[in-house]
Amino acid sequence: MNSNRKTTSRIRGTTPNIEMTARRLRREMTPAEKILWEALRGRKLAGLKFRAQHPVAPFILDFYCPARKLVVELDGGIHAQQAEYDSAREQQLNDFNYRVIRFRNEEVMKDLPSVLKRILDASNTLPTDPSLSPPRIGGPGGHQDIGAP
Repeated sequence: MNSNRKTTSRIRGTTPNIEMTARRLRREMTPAEKILWEALRGRKLAGLKFRAQHPVAPFILDFYCPARKLVVELDGGIHAQQAEYDSAREQQLNDFNYRVIRFRNEEVMKDLPSVLKRILDASNTLPTDPSLSPPRIGGPGGHQDIGAP
């Protein structure tokens, strides 16, 4: 048995296969995903932490901000042929209290600043989950954020 494997419960019902696929997708991002990830990673967008290729239930989210329960999905050409699937998937994510915003790959490639502004606007309209904020240290009156940009 691999000692690096998690022994805790899985994220909203994921399976080892879904988690393995998510790891592979992180290594094999599309050009648009790479561009957006570079702009989001390391809390570059307003200090928000995003995860790339995050598994949830049977799905793998392109990008996810846990503090705002915000899902950012990029759509390539295949999505025109699977509108019904995407709609059902989005409804299930909404049932988890996640908000999903979608962008076409071309939008990311041609107008990244506009995409980032729309992500930031969407994140500002969502309630913050304080349990997912960066940890704080220090005594009374001496709190300091860890992991802030």
